[in-house]
Amino acid sequence: MATKRFKPTRRTPSFKPQRRDIKLALLVVPGLLLLGGLLDPKLIGPIGPLGATEVVTARFTACSGGADPACVIDGDTFRLGDRTIRITGIDAPEIGKPLCPAEAELGRRSAARLLELLNQGQFHMIAHRLQREDRNGRYMMVLRRNGDSIGAKLIDEGLAHRYTGFKISWC
Repeated sequence: MATKRFKPTRRTPSFKPQRRDIKLALLVVPGLLLLGGLLDPKLIGPIGPLGATEVVTARFTACSGGADPACVIDGDTFRLGDRTIRITGIDAPEIGKPLCPAEAELGRRSAARLLELLNQGQFHMIAHRLQREDRNGRYMMVLRRNGDSIGAKLIDEGLAHRYTGFKISWC
């Protein structure tokens, strides 16, 4: 005589998080956020010795299309020798292709203020630990004078935004 085999009924899976899952998330998520912040210059500014620090004492002018050795292109970009340098962490209004007249005017003011700030004396250019160049081949640098960020000064004066990965409209 054949006996019936016992087949347990399957319980539906529970999507309620288990205690061990919550503990793991409480450990892993903050660690990932901290790591991301340390590696992303847009979230946390550079701290400590990042790379080679370069002291700049050049006299800057406004770029006129010629081969100016040290000139300001716009409110967040300048040329120094054969390098084009963009200030890390800020976005200034465009001068070349503004979207509205207000952006063009603010872009001219921002470039004039950057020119003024660069010519106030020597400053330090510090490369970020991971992001040395942007997608356009410009060198990404933090500019500091006496420990104060030149980019932060432009943001405080309303002549630049903090760059968070995408442009914010100036119009």
